[in-house]
Amino acid sequence: MLIQWFPGHMAKAKREIADKIKLIDIVVELVDARAPYSSKNPLFNSVVNNKPRLIVMTKEDLADDKLTQKWLDFYKSKGYYAISVNLKQFNEYKKIILVCKEILKDKMAREAKKGLKPRAMRAMVLGIPNVGKSTIFNSLTGMHQHTGNWPGKTVANATGDFSYNGTNFLLVDIPGTYSILSTSEEEEIARDYICFGKPDCTIIVVDATCLERNLNLVFQVMEITNNVILCVNLLDEAKKKKIKIDLDKLSSELGIPVVGTTARKKKTLTNLIKTLEKVCDGNIKPNPKKVRYSKDIEKSISEISNILEVETSLPKQLYRWVSLKLLDGEPKILNSIQENFSIDINKFDAFKKLNENFKDVIVSSIMDKAEKICKKVCTFENENYSSRDRKIDKILTSKYLGFPIMILFLGLIFWLTIVGANYPSQILFSLFEWIQEKLFLFVNWIGIPDWISNMLILGIYQTLTWVISVMLPPMAIFFPLFTILEDLGYLPRIAFNMDGFFKKCCCTGKQMITMCMGFGCNAAGCVGCRIINSPRERLIAIITNNFVPCNGRFPFLIAVATIFIAGTMNGIGATFISTLAVIFVILLGIFLTLLISKI
Repeated sequence: MLIQWFPGHMAKAKREIADKIKLIDIVVELVDARAPYSSKNPLFNSVVNNKPRLIVMTKEDLADDKLTQKWLDFYKSKGYYAISVNLKQFNEYKKIILVCKEILKDKMAREAKKGLKPRAMRAMVLGIPNVGKSTIFNSLTGMHQHTGNWPGKTVANATGDFSYNGTNFLLVDIPGTYSILSTSEEEEIARDYICFGKPDCTIIVVDATCLERNLNLVFQVMEITNNVILCVNLLDEAKKKKIKIDLDKLSSELGIPVVGTTARKKKTLTNLIKTLEKVCDGNIKPNPKKVRYSKDIEKSISEISNILEVETSLPKQLYRWVSLKLLDGEPKILNSIQENFSIDINKFDAFKKLNENFKDVIVSSIMDKAEKICKKVCTFENENYSSRDRKIDKILTSKYLGFPIMILFLGLIFWLTIVGANYPSQILFSLFEWIQEKLFLFVNWIGIPDWISNMLILGIYQTLTWVISVMLPPMAIFFPLFTILEDLGYLPRIAFNMDGFFKKCCCTGKQMITMCMGFGCNAAGCVGCRIINSPRERLIAIITNNFVPCNGRFPFLIAVATIFIAGTMNGIGATFISTLAVIFVILLGIFLTLLISKI
């Protein structure tokens, strides 16, 4: 018995092609020049009918020239139009347009004789995955979107292009991250694009007002690639804070080009573009001064590098970084290295976990180097600028004052949210009630039956307005206040304070932040769990955040506590008891969160 597997998406594609083929002037079929026959879908022959067809052999730069010419002759002998292109070259796609115009020249002339107005060509682009459809489509349409397409990765990034001095540049904006040592989604994307995306140059944008913290990322990227440009942005903000940075000295200390910018002023970006052009052309050759670690680590790096040089075809500039990752033994990074570089990581088991505190040694070495460099290149008109931040940290993360201050801040936010929301809620409720009265007068005037008007007004409208009146004000107060704490840098300090406590329950201090967000909205709390690195801890946080009462539940809890628990009491006593009842429910939610995390 012959069984042919025909996936549903292929059937759907065939139907859509057949439906639209009547509207098409020409069919452009893409095939890979390296394997024209196997990259050609036989399905296309049955659906394109007698439409003019252009075979475009992509990736000609990767194929044998003689074989490509033989295939072009073969297609032409079959009555097809055929060309080969290298889409990496600028304006190469215009060859396709010119050939299409030549093929349809007679048809367009006939339409012109009939008095028909000139119109745009209608072309259909066909091809199996990874033969260059997206590139062709974007080029032809003028769109500047790009798809990251190295093995096994779908990269969430934004791409744009520009020209300077006749040179075309493609810029890939990878997700923002403070580090690439961990395995969060953003860090994985950033790390993998730099390693496997093979950019000609990597521009690292740092904040001039907190250079020391940002140099952490710079040193890590310099371990991976030499072609690095450091863009020190927000110089205007640094000037306001009376911070001066010696960019030339910083460049000398790092061994890479350093450019100062104020991104809001486009004029300041000219120097960055010029530097980028010179690095890509090879006129500037960065020589990064990489961080040196302990003698044991450096010895192991040297030994692993020697093995990599003999047994792999790994680029020499990646020896050091791969060696560090092999020493670290992080599973995700090791798997990525194994897949992309075909390295048998099992050969390096003897080097793994050289030191139990390996990552701590790496991080401390990087931060020490960053601190030393910043002392040389940064000057503060206010000498107490950096010491002020350290004093604040000592108070906010203090063993004795950290927790009381945290409870005070969060309690203040909850109080402002619950009490403050009463006033706008009452205003909205009164407004919607007035509109409801007018709606009843209107429907009675036009003679709509009662059952319809009651369904629309007392059903849909009243439910919707009550939800808005109850939900919107608390959320409009809570999240701006929460954002202020984030902008002030207090939320990371909360995570730091709670990390030890949460680790006892097999989770992380970052969960405290998502839990607090859950008080505003459980959905926002669950989405915020993306900041948690560990998949297990992230899943636990998503599940357990629902135990925390959100703004939508608070009115219900307050009403239940007031009516059923404190209903027999009057005055301050009733308020006190109902408040305790609500606090008990909140604490119960937190307890269940920690209990399930522990389990």
